[in-house]
Amino acid sequence: MQTARAVVLAAACALCSPALAVEGPTVAGPIGGNDIRSAVLPPPGLYGGVVLLHASTIDFLDRHGNIIPQFRDAQLHKQVAGPFLYYVPKLKLLGGSIGFGGMVPLGNQCGHLFVGQPSECERGVGDPYVELDWSRNFGTVRPSKYPGAYPILQGLSVLVGFGMVLPAGQYQDDDLLEQVLSPGTNIWDFAPTLGVTYTTPPILAEGTEFSAKAYLNNYLENPSTRYYTGKVVNIDFAVTERIGRFQVGVAGFYAWQIEDDELFGLPILPDGRRAKALQLGPIINYDMPESGSSLRLKSYKALHVRNTVTSWNVVVGWLKKF
Repeated sequence: MQTARAVVLAAACALCSPALAVEGPTVAGPIGGNDIRSAVLPPPGLYGGVVLLHASTIDFLDRHGNIIPQFRDAQLHKQVAGPFLYYVPKLKLLGGSIGFGGMVPLGNQCGHLFVGQPSECERGVGDPYVELDWSRNFGTVRPSKYPGAYPILQGLSVLVGFGMVLPAGQYQDDDLLEQVLSPGTNIWDFAPTLGVTYTTPPILAEGTEFSAKAYLNNYLENPSTRYYTGKVVNIDFAVTERIGRFQVGVAGFYAWQIEDDELFGLPILPDGRRAKALQLGPIINYDMPESGSSLRLKSYKALHVRNTVTSWNVVVGWLKKF
């Protein structure tokens, strides 16, 4: 029963953002993950926008990457809207900038787990996410060769931060399906983070950007179920090319669990339900400097998964400076 419960609850994680911790907590970071310019803070000011995500499970996989027969018919689908705010003050600290912000997800998740089980839906407010960042750039700013495009920050930027998922979303656990579909997780997550962005001189077009941002997720036990999710490391990354107002390339997400999951203080057999997931897909971003906004679209699919579910996801994001 321990193992079956852990396998089923793995499904919730693939549907909130790229996430995989077994009992449903998402990994730290905004909905849809970080990708381009992940270590670069914008100029001082107040920013806001919304991220829209659709995700669907494909298969439930065991520790060997094989489909679990009991859940061959299971299907889950999720739509999430995540409005957010981010503020960068004019204050400088150790030669860099600081920024802080938050996001509150609003979602609808539907599906079923077993053959013959009717599908159900749960709608509501998910767990808020907040983050504090410090970033410093060691490169130079150069103008784009395309009129009306943002300048390009060439060179290295580094970011150090701390993110936190607050278990304030709607949560129910009357039965297993209801718990999987709940917008909230009932689990705290504390995550220090480190980001790096490097943009080359013009080679293919106006510069190739390499970005990555890593989080170390530290979860507290779910007091309702006494389930403890082991620490998870997740890395969002992207390799893109700057072309005037456009930025195009490939974005990805890789996460792996470095501690066993536990139920009532005992490890989940046979392997602690340690999950892994690699997701990749295309990304395109379009800047609109005249309105101080940007529009982003990306899609990604799970390519390598252990002890969780494969999924496909589509993300649309809009950002504006107020």
